[in-house]
Amino acid sequence: MTLEEVRKFMEENKGSDEVKAYLQGLVSVEGVQNFFTQNEDGKRWHDSEKDKHLNKGLDTWKANNLQKEIDKKIYELYPEETDDKKQLRELNAKIETMELEKQREVFKNKALTIAADKKLPITKIVDLFISDNEEDTLSKIGRFEEIFGSSVQSAVEERLKSNSYTPPNNGGQNNQPQNLNDALKNYYSEKNKG
Repeated sequence: MTLEEVRKFMEENKGSDEVKAYLQGLVSVEGVQNFFTQNEDGKRWHDSEKDKHLNKGLDTWKANNLQKEIDKKIYELYPEETDDKKQLRELNAKIETMELEKQREVFKNKALTIAADKKLPITKIVDLFISDNEEDTLSKIGRFEEIFGSSVQSAVEERLKSNSYTPPNNGGQNNQPQNLNDALKNYYSEKNKG
């Protein structure tokens, strides 16, 4: 029997139970495993089928369980607050705010005192210099004093340059009369010339 005759026989009798049983015996689990592990086409097809299956399973799990897991974790991290805890938290926040305001007032008074001692015009803008601690507040006032002082100094120098008086230069001659007699003499000699 030739290969062609075997194919023809199989094709004609593919529905018979005897042929099916015979073909079933040719395929084994070991043969399928070898096909999927050693054949490149078999590997690719098998991997894509596994991916489809895993993705479908993951999507199903997410739809059924993910929100529950998220809610559980949120509750662990942020348990519900009782009324007592809520009042305590609010009172602590108020106390902290009051302490910060008190500290800010202390720094503001100290800054105003220092500014008055140094004759700095910052009483209206003192809030800009107040910081979270005394050292930073004093540093900011010192920096302002430095900048303000150099600014005033340069303005004074500029003003003196632009408005300075330069006396006329008569080549060293002094035409001013020394006494009343000389003044009268100069006056009448000028009058007689013209």
